[in-house]
Amino acid sequence: MSEHDDDLSPAQRYASYRKHKGHPVFRDFAAGFPFELDEFQVEGCKAVEDGDGVLVAAPTGAGKTVVGEFAVHLALETGRKCFYTTPIKALSNQKYADLAARYGKDKVGLLTGDTTINGEAPVVVMTTEVLRNMLYARSRTLVGLGFVVMDEVHYLADRSRGAVWEEVIIHLPESVSVISLSATVSNAEEFGEWLETVRGATRTIVAERRPVPLFQHVMVGRRLLDLFASSDVDAAAGFVREGAPVNDELMKLARDDWASSRLKGHRQPRGSRQGGPGSRNVGNGRRIWIPGRLDVVERLQRDNLLPAIDFIFSRAGCDAAVQQCLDANLRLTSAEERDEVIAYVESTLGGLPSADLHVLGYHDFLDAASRGVAAHHAGMLPAFKECVEELYLRGLIKIVFATETLALGINMPARTVVLEKLSKWNGETHADITPGEYTQLTGRAGRRGLDIEGHAVVLWQPGMNPRELAGLASTRTYPLRSSFRPSYNMAVNLVHSYGRHQARELLEQSFAQFQADRAVVGLARQLRKAEDALAGYADAAQCHLGDFMEYAGLRRRISELEKESSKVRRKDRRDEALASLERLQPGDVIVVPVGKFAGPAVVVDPGLSEHGHRPLVITAERQGRRLAMMDFPTPVEPVARIKLPKRVDARNPHQRKDIAQQVREAVRALPLSVTRPRGERGPVDEDVARQIQALRAQVREHPCHGCADREDHARWAERYAKLQKDTELLAQRIERRTNTVARTFDRVCEVLEALDYLHDDEVTERGRGLMRIYSELDLVAAESLRTGLWDDLTPSQLGAVLSALVYEARRPEEGPPNMPGGAIAVTIEAMVRLWGELERLERDHRLDFLRKPDAGFAWTAWRWAEGQELDEIITRNDQTAGDFVRQMKQLIDFAGQIADAAAGTPVRDTARQLVKQLRRGIVATG
Repeated sequence: MSEHDDDLSPAQRYASYRKHKGHPVFRDFAAGFPFELDEFQVEGCKAVEDGDGVLVAAPTGAGKTVVGEFAVHLALETGRKCFYTTPIKALSNQKYADLAARYGKDKVGLLTGDTTINGEAPVVVMTTEVLRNMLYARSRTLVGLGFVVMDEVHYLADRSRGAVWEEVIIHLPESVSVISLSATVSNAEEFGEWLETVRGATRTIVAERRPVPLFQHVMVGRRLLDLFASSDVDAAAGFVREGAPVNDELMKLARDDWASSRLKGHRQPRGSRQGGPGSRNVGNGRRIWIPGRLDVVERLQRDNLLPAIDFIFSRAGCDAAVQQCLDANLRLTSAEERDEVIAYVESTLGGLPSADLHVLGYHDFLDAASRGVAAHHAGMLPAFKECVEELYLRGLIKIVFATETLALGINMPARTVVLEKLSKWNGETHADITPGEYTQLTGRAGRRGLDIEGHAVVLWQPGMNPRELAGLASTRTYPLRSSFRPSYNMAVNLVHSYGRHQARELLEQSFAQFQADRAVVGLARQLRKAEDALAGYADAAQCHLGDFMEYAGLRRRISELEKESSKVRRKDRRDEALASLERLQPGDVIVVPVGKFAGPAVVVDPGLSEHGHRPLVITAERQGRRLAMMDFPTPVEPVARIKLPKRVDARNPHQRKDIAQQVREAVRALPLSVTRPRGERGPVDEDVARQIQALRAQVREHPCHGCADREDHARWAERYAKLQKDTELLAQRIERRTNTVARTFDRVCEVLEALDYLHDDEVTERGRGLMRIYSELDLVAAESLRTGLWDDLTPSQLGAVLSALVYEARRPEEGPPNMPGGAIAVTIEAMVRLWGELERLERDHRLDFLRKPDAGFAWTAWRWAEGQELDEIITRNDQTAGDFVRQMKQLIDFAGQIADAAAGTPVRDTARQLVKQLRRGIVATG
């Protein structure tokens, strides 16, 4: 019985005892918390102790990780293993630190792409990819595994990495209980149903209400206005329902802003000013002052709304915001807090090479952190980000300017979250954030156990629509969509482990196929209705004299042949008409075949253009017009010529009158058959004409031709034919959606068979190397190895060429890469040619997996492997330390895969040496 039960009456204590009697491990676990667990947490933990799988979908900050942590506790209590998987290394590191502090470092391990700590411990925190690789390699570490916690499982919707989550869920042994933790999604029940299909008994638990109420605001000038109307009871309590009414004052501001934009440039006396910087005139003469970042921070501090996270969807913007605070001499910490920050930063980052501190911006970072200000984004050195996270959790950093990557699971709750804009760069364009993204970002506001309420603040922007913002804040419809598709590496691993037939069946268990099949259910219902209707139409069209469907088919075939023939004739005549227009010259008198301006006319300008021919003519009726192709369904030939003035102005009525008179005189002596406009019909194809004649004879001879109700039957037969066509299209749609993943797998296997990586049900010797390469360009890497492209390279040169298969420019317009010459350039060019050959092979099999290699990091990788200093490399490439370290660690991980795949080739030793040369300085310590 927990400590808080002491305050209960005897009857209440007995009820509590009965409630927890069947779950002794959970009772002990819950007793370690200083507060009562929420109902959804209790339900989830009990389900885990019962041996069921669990899906917990709850808002950010609701405490769903408690269920995952109970799985860890249960594993240790029952002598089994638990793997705790996360989508990103930063979250893995943070979870490892939490669990190691609770259970001891001897019982907890960490496995990420570049870190191994106590990998055989009973509890191991790891990235999801590490577990996927273990499953394919049939690692001995899996022995004794009882539980797998999949934190942030909604990541399976991620286009580039989502398939890994489904691979793990499908391939884990049946004896393993899967505890899936997800953000709130609108189709949690569907996802839970799929989990039950592939994993067995699974409890789906959905918690939609936040533990800490969240109040939504808009900062307009110096004022902090509520987003929702105070009349709404739920919104006033911090729990917004969909369709909640918007604050009238914000709507009035939006109308004023719209009026201001309409009036901009009007009623503005010359030389007058439109207001000071950072302000905006509105329709009623007031000005909306848009606050700067310092103003926002100071307002939050004054209202006791710190600590806060200010989301700026730009790395440069985050760094600029910190610099603005430094320039303004802003200080949010006390003297004691400042000293504590300095001591922590110096002890934590003291291991970094002293020569690199300047280029890393260490001193500015320390100065800002000591003031309670920091940035957090992917361009920062990982050690700096971890330092920010720890100082923030200790309450020493008061304001963090962050990109959206901070919202992805890292435990950094705030009292207030600020959004400067509602649009961000998505890799291709600037797009509005989605309701799901808005909820993920603002969900960090309100720290459980520390705050009684959280606050989300959106800064007013010109043109803002409060109703759209309210829609973002209240929408709860963001479904989880699978991004799963088989890869080449996945295919060889599956065939090796299960054989091709069983691998195909396994892939049909994917969430992607499950969702596709669910969508087919509605289509199948439509198909059944259509088939029932077809049977009714067929009955109505029956004729006592014979097979009316056969008779209707003959009539339909005649109609189709006539339409096809007419279409062909029109196309032929159009082509001829186009050619005839190209031959026209100024002064040619023609007869326009059809249209409003049909009849004799003289060509003033042939109007030839690649966008279509539009001759300028003056008609015999004095009209001057540019005609279009629709006026020439048939070819035209000059019937006469007249001499035009050197300069013709078709808009001049006197000139048109004189020229029209000349046209009339030129055609006066010609026969009417030449000058009368007509849309000619081209000759009918003789073969088609014979077919139509034969079919008409069959129609006349058919028994149903003499039926008195023939036309009534014909109407039903036409309805039958139209519905049958629609039904066939519906059946095709169902066929396309059914077994879609398995069909893609078949095409992948066909490509691999063509390259001799697979042979029937076996992975060939050539294919075994591909089993070790987990990369977007896995096949390009395997083929480069097979063809010996890398055999003669030095470690530094190999690093440069391998980087082309790992690196991908953040934006396509980053310009041509700075690439070394010699063997590196020659090899990368050969890899690009190889990619081109593989891309053609993919196209032949209707696949599109492989992107072009990108040499944008080749020079950097080469120089670092050669031992060049960090300062020189980063300065020359204008690259952030965080990007540099992340790319290097990805390259080290990939080089390790190549070493494993290159058994028996000279590349193995080269790749291993490359790893040693790359792992130095901040790449090793940062």
